[in-house]
Amino acid sequence: METRVTVISDTHCRHGEFDLPAGDLLIHCGDMFDLFSKPPQRLFGRTPDRIAEIDAWFGRQRFDRILCIGGNHDRELEAALGRQPQPFRNAHFLHDETVEFRGLKIHGASWVPFLPRHAFFKGPAGLADAWAKAPPGIDILVTHTPPQGILDAARSGKSLGCPALADELPRIAPRVHCFGHVHASAGQRKIGETLFINAASIESGTGKMLPPVSFILTSRLG
Repeated sequence: METRVTVISDTHCRHGEFDLPAGDLLIHCGDMFDLFSKPPQRLFGRTPDRIAEIDAWFGRQRFDRILCIGGNHDRELEAALGRQPQPFRNAHFLHDETVEFRGLKIHGASWVPFLPRHAFFKGPAGLADAWAKAPPGIDILVTHTPPQGILDAARSGKSLGCPALADELPRIAPRVHCFGHVHASAGQRKIGETLFINAASIESGTGKMLPPVSFILTSRLG
């Protein structure tokens, strides 16, 4: 069975600028919001609910299933998870969780290294524990951070990816690994049997919206 997958990431409140093609599965790899900007004020000073707004946007997209995780800018999502396991009605939030869709096994987790003042931060030990929860042989791995050394270079050339995630990748061996976080390294790379996709949707340096990444993946069951 073929599944049409579209991946976006790091939209930072600009998701409304997309005109996404219809498909089977939409994946958002986190950073839906912007940690350093305040939501605009509505009439009478009421602060808009940005989670509800993007949830409504998810509901307008033409996909059979929408899966998402958070990123280091998504404090609102991190806080919402403390109140309820699923912050959205129109998308499923993967929180150290594996799901199956159309014969594909998909695991997602939001954790990031190196940013203790941001959302979804874990130190080295916590990251090692988190990535150990991903089962081997899955079809799609969804993280916000890249693994160290793969599509993780900042504009300065500094590697910003997660060492603990890189250590676990040989065991997990996903067919596709989708992430974002490092805008300057947006793109794709095939290494061995894994297709790595940095789906960051805003171009580093220019602020230009990049097109979503789409691909077709066939279930191992045929």
